[in-house]
Amino acid sequence: MIIGQAPGTRVHDSGMPFTDPSGDRLRDWMGVDEAVFYDTSKIAIVPMGFCFPGLDAKGSDLPPRKECAPLWQDRVQALLPEVGLTLLVGMYAQRRVLGKKACLTLTETVKNAADYQPDYLPLPHPSWRNSAWLKKNPWFADNILPLLRMRIKKLLH
Repeated sequence: MIIGQAPGTRVHDSGMPFTDPSGDRLRDWMGVDEAVFYDTSKIAIVPMGFCFPGLDAKGSDLPPRKECAPLWQDRVQALLPEVGLTLLVGMYAQRRVLGKKACLTLTETVKNAADYQPDYLPLPHPSWRNSAWLKKNPWFADNILPLLRMRIKKLLH
């Protein structure tokens, strides 16, 4: 299962999650193609908010609306009892699911991914806006991505 934030403008227009460059990056991180990624018998995509939350004054997506996840997140997850791994994409998902177990920063939470195994794997958001974060934190590509790909490959086969 992938728990992300909320649809951005391109996804809002397409009506499908991760149909943008961040989806391309996430599929690359996972080592899967679009056919596998969008196969609902294999991967559930359950964002914190299903609706586009709008843009802030700088043109960035607003955070998921606060009332959305509490209304239905637990109910949807209860319908998916066979989930072998939940990817927590971004700080909103990490704080919602991990609660007090999440570290103070996204970087700390992702760096300590082993602490949340085998159920959860925290990831940064795959947005182009996080390209600088990825360059600043090479341990992510060296340590976390191999773990992610290994877990995905094992679960899918």
